[in-house]
Amino acid sequence: MRRKRILTLTMNPSLDFSTSVDHVIPGLKLRCESMRSDPGGGGINVSRVIARLGGETVAVYTSGDEEGLELSRTLEREGVGLLPVNIGAHTRRSFAVRERKSGNQFRFVPPGHDLGPDEWSHCLEVVERGLDEAGLAVASGSLPGGVPEDFYGRVAALCRDRDIPFILDTSGPALRAAIQKTEMYLLKPNMAELGFLHGAQIQTDEDMETAARELIWRHKVKVVVVSLGAGGVVLCTGDRLERMRTPTVPQRSRVGAGDSMVGAIAVKLALGSPIHKAVSYGLAAGAAAVMTPGTELCRREDVDKLYARLAGEGENALEELER
Repeated sequence: MRRKRILTLTMNPSLDFSTSVDHVIPGLKLRCESMRSDPGGGGINVSRVIARLGGETVAVYTSGDEEGLELSRTLEREGVGLLPVNIGAHTRRSFAVRERKSGNQFRFVPPGHDLGPDEWSHCLEVVERGLDEAGLAVASGSLPGGVPEDFYGRVAALCRDRDIPFILDTSGPALRAAIQKTEMYLLKPNMAELGFLHGAQIQTDEDMETAARELIWRHKVKVVVVSLGAGGVVLCTGDRLERMRTPTVPQRSRVGAGDSMVGAIAVKLALGSPIHKAVSYGLAAGAAAVMTPGTELCRREDVDKLYARLAGEGENALEELER
């Protein structure tokens, strides 16, 4: 029986700080509420969600200086297995401010430090070792400078050689280079990323269907989950195309919704669930993340209630959440 541990990869992690003020006004000293800090970066957030939802996960991530140590300490407290890769530069910090009066959120995300060839090569070595105990792998987030564009394609090839399903959630040249290098199990592009891969802006449902099916037939991707934000997702496989809507929930922050979706999908797939149920669980997790403040991710009790709602059970689940 295949192991159920899920390995995640984050090449550009961060410590995410968040706070709130009444108004964001240029030139004034703004008095903030108490500061909250959370581990951040695509794959790290995916691992945190997996742990919250009862899955087993190990995170491969770059780690530098005191920020990297704090990242590791927090992840360990959350029940995430750790495979840090030490780098010479410090782990980046990001910052989010919520304006209470308007509900708007302002996010400030630095690029992260470049990695040298020895550093990114070491990341591949750690991933390769970690795959020995994994049944599923997820890479999520941007690539820092210095890392070759086909890096995620190399990770996908490692997974292919071990018959381990690989999920990729990234953007730009790193995404395009990955699909050109080897086949993979699942991609989660948004509309802009899908258009980037297709070479033309997506303007109609027909455009979206054509672009998604092109990924499956031309680039040998088995599953494409096109994120539509509040509109849900379009699930495309070799034999189906289906629009799946997300439940309407009170919105407090959009941070972490995509990572929560990916983590929940991974949990269900690792347990052997069919893709439709896995994506439905992912929609519930993404909606649950929107309900939480700042950089906080989804909460399991919210995910389970929303998933029951999507499955046609628990008729009062959504009403309970909105109270």
